[in-house]
Amino acid sequence: MFMRTATLVGIAVAVVIALVAIYFAALPPAKPSPSTTSTPSPTTPSATSPPPQPPASTPPTATTPTPTTTSPSPTPSPTPPSCERLVVLTRHPTDILDLTRTLFLQSDVAKKYGIKDVVFRPLAAAQWRPIIEQGQADVAWGGGPTLFDSLYKDGLLLPLEGDEVKVAIAQIPKTIAGMPMMRTGPDGKVYWVAWAVSSFGITINTKVLKTVGLPEPKSWADLASLNYGKGVLQGFPVAGLARLTQSTSNTRIAEIILQAYGWDQGWVVITLTAANGKIFGGSEAVRDAVIAGDIGAGWTIDFYGYTAQLQNPDTKYIIPPDTSVNGDPIAVVKNTKCRAAAEAFVAWVITQGQVVVFDPKINRMPVNPNAFNTPQGQKRPDLKAIYDQLLTLKTINFNDTLALSVENVVMYYFDAAITDNADILQQAWAKLLEALNSGKIDRAAAEALAKKLGEPVNFTDPDTGEQVKLTLEYAMKINDKLADPTYRDKIYAAWREAARKKYQEVASQIP
Repeated sequence: MFMRTATLVGIAVAVVIALVAIYFAALPPAKPSPSTTSTPSPTTPSATSPPPQPPASTPPTATTPTPTTTSPSPTPSPTPPSCERLVVLTRHPTDILDLTRTLFLQSDVAKKYGIKDVVFRPLAAAQWRPIIEQGQADVAWGGGPTLFDSLYKDGLLLPLEGDEVKVAIAQIPKTIAGMPMMRTGPDGKVYWVAWAVSSFGITINTKVLKTVGLPEPKSWADLASLNYGKGVLQGFPVAGLARLTQSTSNTRIAEIILQAYGWDQGWVVITLTAANGKIFGGSEAVRDAVIAGDIGAGWTIDFYGYTAQLQNPDTKYIIPPDTSVNGDPIAVVKNTKCRAAAEAFVAWVITQGQVVVFDPKINRMPVNPNAFNTPQGQKRPDLKAIYDQLLTLKTINFNDTLALSVENVVMYYFDAAITDNADILQQAWAKLLEALNSGKIDRAAAEALAKKLGEPVNFTDPDTGEQVKLTLEYAMKINDKLADPTYRDKIYAAWREAARKKYQEVASQIP
């Protein structure tokens, strides 16, 4: 009886379940609830959009191009993934970083991607790699193309593939002054793009040069010429440069000259520039001396020249053809967790963010020509004139590897042979100029003696006791040994003594 009752109950339950299933199956299908990520595709700047405006304004828009299957966008989601904080490895000073953070966080781009902070980490380049490998950074910004090419070759940069950043890159010239403004891989993808153009040149005071009766220099060699010695004869040396151990920019200019003219002749140009002028404690002092009219021409990095132009209308920044120009890169790094936001930051920096360079405290050269159409850019016709010159200028193809292989020698030899012996060098040079001016020697003889003054010294090697000449090959051989203070002190003393004797010997040959 009990078994029969249980069986009947089981059958009844099964029938009820079946009826419920049939009922729900007969209902019409429910409409799916709207997805929180199903918003329209973000707009991107048009390739022919108006010039970049200050970040507070609304960015130009256009229909988003459809990504192809062969080149997918790294941000396929219609809604940009939110990324509240970007970490940027950088070599830039705080004035650039502070203004960039302020303007970017006010921009529609930051709001669109949910970016609430940009953390800048101004670290030495050697510290970048482990941070990138550990996924602790999103963007790398500043430090020069050599550093970024090294990161690219090591696979530490991601291609810039998003639609917005591609449109932004299309506004940037591929080359300026014959040098690349972006690095394109064999796959046709761009891995870094320049945000600013850097150059090294001569800042002049036109009023001083006119007073002394000298033309504007057209090359580095002009500052080292017998003609520019006219200022020395008038008691007003017109050239200026910094101690190389106190100035990275003047060290780079010396390296440019050594590559442009060759090792021996390059040292003639460097030495006689010092003979024609004054040696300062740093590159800022050189710039300030030009602005004040204490000298007529000095070695400077570009933005020191632009600053001088703002402060004194009699000053002018000149880019000689025998110089080096490069683009200062920005890129998205491997292992970032915020790729879309990082690319958006890059796109902003090379478009709307270009207005940062026009700040009087920054004074850099923008890479995007549209920057000159902004209200800020229209106030800088001086920069626009130089930008237009750069577009057609052909400069040297500077070899960073070669420069680094002799950099210690270049810095310390300059101080030993030139800075420490400046008085003796300048006395010999003045005697030579007076002899030429009075007709005691002809120009050919003067040029031969000038070459002797400037050429690298023969000296006694402190390790071997042998007489050697400071050739390029010898410099490369001993460069790393100068990291040892004991060795450096010995060879420094040898260079200083050899240079002093050489200057005195040349002076004794002048009637």
